Amino acid sequence: MTSVVTAGGASVTLRGGAVGESETVLERLVSDGVPGRLASGAPGLWGPDAAPSAARGLGWLDLPERSRPLLGQLAEVAGEARGAGLDRVVLAGIGGSALAAEVVTRTAGVELTILDGTDPHQVRAALEDERLARTLVVISSLSGTTVETDAHRRIFEAAFAGAGITGAELGRRFAVVTTPGSPLEALALEAGHRLVLADSDVGGRYGALGAPGLVPSALAGADVARLLEEAAALAPALRQPYDNPALALGAALGAAALAGRGKVVIADHGSGLAGFGDWAEHLLAESTGKDGKGLLPVVVESVDAPGFAATGDVCRVLLGSRADAPGPGRDAGVSVAGPLGAQFLLWEYATAVTGRVIGVNPFDEPDVQASKDDTAGLLRSEDGAGPTVVNRPPALVSDSVEVHDPGELLKGARDLTSALEALLEAVPARGYLAVMAFLDRWGDPDAGGLRSLLADRGAAVRKSPVPVTFGWAPRCLHSTGQYHKGGPQNGVFLQITGEVSGDVPVPGRPYTLGELQLAQAFGDQRTLRSRGRPVVRLHLRDRVDGLAQLTKALTS
Repeated sequence: MTSVVTAGGASVTLRGGAVGESETVLERLVSDGVPGRLASGAPGLWGPDAAPSAARGLGWLDLPERSRPLLGQLAEVAGEARGAGLDRVVLAGIGGSALAAEVVTRTAGVELTILDGTDPHQVRAALEDERLARTLVVISSLSGTTVETDAHRRIFEAAFAGAGITGAELGRRFAVVTTPGSPLEALALEAGHRLVLADSDVGGRYGALGAPGLVPSALAGADVARLLEEAAALAPALRQPYDNPALALGAALGAAALAGRGKVVIADHGSGLAGFGDWAEHLLAESTGKDGKGLLPVVVESVDAPGFAATGDVCRVLLGSRADAPGPGRDAGVSVAGPLGAQFLLWEYATAVTGRVIGVNPFDEPDVQASKDDTAGLLRSEDGAGPTVVNRPPALVSDSVEVHDPGELLKGARDLTSALEALLEAVPARGYLAVMAFLDRWGDPDAGGLRSLLADRGAAVRKSPVPVTFGWAPRCLHSTGQYHKGGPQNGVFLQITGEVSGDVPVPGRPYTLGELQLAQAFGDQRTLRSRGRPVVRLHLRDRVDGLAQLTKALTS
C-alpha cells in the first residue's frame, strides 16, 4: 500500500504499515482543525503551558514572505563586501545559527567557512588561511550571549588587529545577526559592524528561511531568493486538511512515536540536498526530546549503512526521489522529496505537528541550558584565574587512547576492543548509543566514520542492531543534547576528546579555546550523570593514531 501527498513541488510518500498507522492520527488532526489553526499561528495547539513560548515561536510560518525585504539589504551588504575585496566569508555560529546556512551553501556549491565548535585546531586553520585580509566574518547568535560565538568574535578581532586592520575598517569586517535588544546588537552598533536583525518570534532551529539561514548564505553567493520562492510555493497547502505533505509527514512521525518507533533513521537517497539530514536531526531532536518523550533522529551515511535495517523501534525516512529504485531503501516507510526551500518549511511544520501528536512543546529547549550552566561553573574560579576542570586518571590506557569510566560501565575491560564491546553491551533494550566528538570536524574527519563501525560491531556483538548516533561537539549539545537529557532515559553516551597542540587564547577571557572545549565536555558529562545517564570518555593522546586505533579495535 502506498500513499503519495504532493503540493508546491514537495512530496511525502508513505508505504506499507506507515499508511494505516498514520491514518488515525491524520484524521484526528483534521477533525481538531490543526492545519488551519497552525497555519494561522494559534499558540494553544500544544496546551496552555506551552502557549506562551508558542506565541513567541511561530513566526517561521510567515518567513517565505516576511523575509523578502531582507533580499535588498543582503544584496547591498554583499555588494559592499565584494567592492572592498572581501571574497571569503566565515560564519561563526552554532546550532540553528549555522546548520541551515551550511545546507544552503553546500547544496548551492558556494564556499562558506563555518566555525561551529571550540576545537583550537579548527579555529587556528581558519585564522591561518592566506585570505585572512579578504575575510568577512558573520557573527550569528540570536541570544547575543553564545559563548562559542563570543570566543570566535574575540579571536578574529585580535587576528584582524594583528594584521593591521583597525578602526572603522575592523568594524566593516564583521556582519552580525542577532535579535533586537540583545547584548550583541549593542556591541555591533558601537563597533560599527554591519547589523541584520532577526525576527524575535522565530527560534534558531526554525530560522532557516530567516536571517540566520539567509544572511551567511547570501553573502557567500547562494541564491536565497529562490529558497523563499520554493517555500512560498508550498505555503498555501499548509492550511489544507488534505493534499498537505507537511501534515502527512507530521502525522507519520507522530504515529510512529506513539507506536514505539521513535527512532527516526534518516538516509539520503538522491535528494541533492547536502547535509540536510544534520539540519533535520537538530530540528527534530531539540523540538521533541523532552518530558521523557521524543523522536531520536539517527542520520546514517546511506541506505546501505549499518543502522538502516528495519527494527521494531525504528521509523525509516528517505530523503530524495529515488525511493522506488531497487535496493535497501525500497521498503522504507516514509520518503520526502522536493526543493530545499520547500523542505525547510515542510519539516518545520511537520515537527510542530509531531509535537502536538506526542504531547510536547516543540518551541522550548528546557534541558539545553543545564549543560551550559555546568560548563560556565567549570570555567569560573574564585580568583578569576581560569577553569577548574579536574582530569582524573584513566581507567585504561591503550597506546594513544585513554579510557575514562568513573561509573565502571565497562566492567573492567582490559583492552580497547573489549572496552568498546562492553560499552555496546551496556545499551539497554530499545536504547541507543550517542557518540559526541569534541574534535576538529575538518582535521579529524575519520571520527565521523566511527558511527557506522560502532553500529556494525554492536549488531555483531549483541546479535541485533544497536542505534548509534554521531555528533560533532559542542554543536550537538545545542541540538541532540536536548533529547539526551530530556528524552527517554535509555541512552549510553560516548565522548571523544583529543590532545591539543597549539592552543588559541580567547582575548579578554581567562581561558583558551582548548580549556573551553574541555569544560564543555566535562560540563555535559556532569549534566548527563546527574540525570542518571551513563557516560564514558575516550581521550586521544594523539588524534591521528588514536582514531586509527579505534578503527582497528572495531574492525579486528
